[in-house]
Amino acid sequence: MKTIKKTLRNPSRRPTHPGAVLREDILPFLGITQSTLAEYLGVSRLTVSEILLEKRAISAEMALRISKVIGGSPESWLQMQSAVDLWDVCQRFKQRSEEHTSELQSPCNLVCRLLLEK
Repeated sequence: MKTIKKTLRNPSRRPTHPGAVLREDILPFLGITQSTLAEYLGVSRLTVSEILLEKRAISAEMALRISKVIGGSPESWLQMQSAVDLWDVCQRFKQRSEEHTSELQSPCNLVCRLLLEK
């Protein structure tokens, strides 16, 4: 039987986007600008800006670039992005199920809760 891991994160709060971690923690700590980070990553400043503003997801390639420049594993950066993506999808499903029937609501909530607790 598979055990379910519990997390300390509030499941009703959206997980932290990797761009927010870069914007709020990493760039100020390193004292570098978006342009400098873009140069280190080998991407455009616009790409970095969109990630920092949480308008763009972190791809596997970008996770690898970030891990080589800043640290952490590519998997950890992708895990953060995956948590955000899954939460967003669950929210859309919840909205749809509330609009249609209450029968779909409880299974959806259960599935989303189980997936987010991984």
